[in-house]
Parts: sequence; structure tokens; C-alpha cells
Amino acid sequence: MQIITSHAEFEQHLGKALGVSSWHTITQEQINKFADATLDYQWIHTDEEKAKNEGPFGSTIAHGYLTLSLIPYLWKEIVDIQKLKMEINYGIESLRFAQPVLVNAKIRLKAKLASIVNLRGVTKVHMAIEMEIEGQKKPAFSGEVVFLYHFIS
Repeated sequence: MQIITSHAEFEQHLGKALGVSSWHTITQEQINKFADATLDYQWIHTDEEKAKNEGPFGSTIAHGYLTLSLIPYLWKEIVDIQKLKMEINYGIESLRFAQPVLVNAKIRLKAKLASIVNLRGVTKVHMAIEMEIEGQKKPAFSGEVVFLYHFIS
């Protein structure tokens, strides 16, 4: 795990891979809770029997936005950003879902610092990310996420 405590330290990683998170298993319970939180009960996510017998994947699949929502959790396994007043999930750019994540699949996040800029004391970073699926060649998704970091001076 990388530890970063300032804009200058972050800048040293420009263009470099920052690391990979541990594997996280997507369970049916997590999918169901996400469906409850978002009111998205599409059967390919929540109806195990129908998904197994009638669905194109042979099982339920995670919501794409569920896998996306795990970025902050998995990101914190890759880099520990310290000495912060605040951090903000600022945006997502050029994200593409490449393939579904089946229930009980394991996923992990890979991150690379694509760009960094100092906006009058606020560090804005673009992270090139990829959500890998264990045993699969194609990722669940890839793209860029944008974070803002307000470091303590």
C-alpha cells in the first residue's frame, strides 16, 4: 500500500501504477441490498431462479453501478491518503462496462495516476482504473475517475 501525505508526494507517481486492491467477492446478499438501496429490482440481479433458468449468464449478475460504487472502498486498499482536510469523489470519465460480474465472482481494482494538477491548493487527480474479474481476460469496466484532495498545509 502506498502512503501519500501531500500534493508533491502524489505528483511523484504520475504515469505510474499505484497498485491493486485485494479481491472482493460479490454476494447475492450484497446485490439484494444494493437493489433495496437503489430500487433496481431487475430480475437479472435479484431473481436467482429465473436468472439461472432463463437468463443469458446462468446466474444473477451484479448491478454495474454496484461494482462502480466499490471504487472508493477498494481504492483505500491501494493508497492511504493522509493529512487531509477533505476528499471528494469528483467525477467519472470515459467509463465503459466490458462484461457483467456474476454472483460470487471476485473483483479487484487496479489504479494508475493518469494526471494531477494543483488547483490553488486543491489536488485534482485523474486515476486510470480497471475493475478486474478473477479468471477473466476482460475487466468488468475501465475508465478514469477524478478525485479532489484538500491536504492540510
